[in-house]
Amino acid sequence: MNDNEEPHVTIITGRVFRKKGGKAEGIHVFLVAPDDDSAVKMALQALATEGYAEAELDQIGDIDGMPEEEPHASAYQGALEGEVAIVTFDDF
Repeated sequence: MNDNEEPHVTIITGRVFRKKGGKAEGIHVFLVAPDDDSAVKMALQALATEGYAEAELDQIGDIDGMPEEEPHASAYQGALEGEVAIVTFDDF
């Protein structure tokens, strides 16, 4: 990557549970990581820090450009700034 390129933002999708066997919430995790294994480790660590007891991760991939709609646009920007941004939703 040269200095003029933005880093690749990774998205991980899945479900999380506040307590084992509890109600599932859908998640999209946005972050910048050197590889997929590091991305998964960083995402799981951030989810644990936020108090989630369990996580089921489904897909991982790179995002091509900033999403247009919130809260995904803010999460993408946060990832570019070094955050692990977690978007949760009930209906999935």
